[in-house]
Amino acid sequence: MKLPTDRSVFQNAWVVNDLTAAMNKWISFYGVGPFYVLDRLDLTGTRYRGKESELVLSVGLAQAGPVQIELIYQHNKGPSVYRDLVPEGGTGFHHVCIYSHDYPADRRYFEAAGYETAMEGGSPDGSLIFAYFDTRKDFDVFTEVITPAPGIMARNEMVAKAAVDWDGTDPIRIITADGYEVP
Repeated sequence: MKLPTDRSVFQNAWVVNDLTAAMNKWISFYGVGPFYVLDRLDLTGTRYRGKESELVLSVGLAQAGPVQIELIYQHNKGPSVYRDLVPEGGTGFHHVCIYSHDYPADRRYFEAAGYETAMEGGSPDGSLIFAYFDTRKDFDVFTEVITPAPGIMARNEMVAKAAVDWDGTDPIRIITADGYEVP
């Protein structure tokens, strides 16, 4: 059977209750880093279970061998796919992520398999689309698909390259328009 999506899981993600503490645990215990932080991403306007939602997140991204680690902290109190699995104040494994090369086909594929589109959004120009499918009934986690937009691919490449031979310098890096700053 030909599947529409690239089935290579490139990312594992956790929802955390303290982003800095979680990044420091990954750094000190596993030696994973550096973490790049996307601070206070305003994803208001994404659709959560069919309705426009309000969502503000901070995420930390690092590379662990071939897999990207994403740590997610939700700032606002509203419902979300993150709260569907990990209650506010909790920490837990949330999703795997794969690239989508044909989002409409992937959406049909997941929904035909009985997995509801729990959240979807993207860039205003349509160059980036992401969605979370509720695969909990069979896999205990959500599955995120994301289109390999140039900005996403460049960011993921930057994170992966920084991990190669990382010497521990600047373990937490807050992404800015000009590169990054350290907290």
